[in-house]
Amino acid sequence: MAIRPILCLPDPRLRAVSEKVGVVDDAVRALMDDMLETMYDAPGIGLAAIQIGVARRVIVMDLARKDEEPAPRFFADPEILETSEEESVYEEGCLSIPEYYEEVSRPAKIRVRYLDRDNKRCEIEAEGLLATCLQHEMDHLEGKLFIDHLSRLKRERAIKKFTKAARQDAPGAPRRAPEIREKQSGL
Repeated sequence: MAIRPILCLPDPRLRAVSEKVGVVDDAVRALMDDMLETMYDAPGIGLAAIQIGVARRVIVMDLARKDEEPAPRFFADPEILETSEEESVYEEGCLSIPEYYEEVSRPAKIRVRYLDRDNKRCEIEAEGLLATCLQHEMDHLEGKLFIDHLSRLKRERAIKKFTKAARQDAPGAPRRAPEIREKQSGL
C-alpha cells in the first residue's frame, strides 16, 4: 500500500470521465488499497480513483466516526439504479478542493449496483450520509465536482480562488495558502 498524491482543483484531470474496470482483480484491489491509505492519510471519508490520477471507476469510503472501528467500503463500476424525489442537504467538502465547504442538495435515497472488493455484484439502498457520499464520489467518475452543484457565482469564485492558489504554488512562485474558511466536517 502507498499514499498517493491527491489532485486538486484546477487540475484538468479531475474533469476526465473514468473507464469501467470490468473485473476486480489483484491490480484493482491494489489500487483500492492505495486509495484507502491515501484517503485515511488526508484525512477524508471518500475518494474516487480519478482524484489520484487514475481514470478508473473505483471508489473507496469509510464513514466510521473517529471513535468507531474503521469500516472501509469498496465500489467498482458503481451505477445508480434509482433516486428518490425527496432531497437532502449536506455540507460537502472534497479532498481535491481542500478546506472549501458548501451545502449541496442531492436525492435523499438511492439504489446502487456495483462490484465489491471480491468482484461480487452487489446492490444497496443508501440514504443519509452514505447516499450523499456515494453520489459525491460517483460525480467524480463522470468528471464532475461538488462545486458543479452550486450557483454559477459560487462555483466561479471557488475556481478562481484555487486557480490563483495553484499559480502561487507553481515552481518559483511565493508559497501562500488560499484564503478559505475552515469547517469541521465535510466529504
